[in-house]
Amino acid sequence: MFAKLTLRGRERAMPESLSTKLARWGFNFFPAYRGTGARITYIASDWREVRVKVPLNWRTRNYVGTIYGGSMYAAVDPIYMIMLIKILGPEYVVWDKAAAIRFKRPGKTTLYAKFNLTTEEIAAIRTAAGAAPSIERNYVVELVDAAGTLHASVEKTIYIRRKEVVAGNNEKGRS
Repeated sequence: MFAKLTLRGRERAMPESLSTKLARWGFNFFPAYRGTGARITYIASDWREVRVKVPLNWRTRNYVGTIYGGSMYAAVDPIYMIMLIKILGPEYVVWDKAAAIRFKRPGKTTLYAKFNLTTEEIAAIRTAAGAAPSIERNYVVELVDAAGTLHASVEKTIYIRRKEVVAGNNEKGRS
């Protein structure tokens, strides 16, 4: 399934399904994420695209009046891991392993982040995870303003492995 549909020469997002709308609402009300001040604005029905916004408001404003770097990072922190958990399913263990953020300029207006996982990337993960005990994938997400100006770049390292059946037992392996 494609993350974009075309209509009269213009791209438009794949509609959200009821389950991804409910996931978005739940995520936005979950206290740990709500405390970041960010909001998930869209989740594709196949989980291959997620969009987040981080407004400049009393929750996200720092001492000098710009978006707090911790809010920027916290807004994007769990997204790739959750996307991969949803896409790969229960046969895989997926964890955040490392992250790095590089601030480019202060956030003085609402910032936006867009997360994408292609069909090719998912196929590559399944192939690599089938051939090795575990793998790591690196993803970069950019926080930009409405004009597309880059304010911060976050690199996430995600750990992935297939769950194994424990020898002499029918239970799946633990993470």
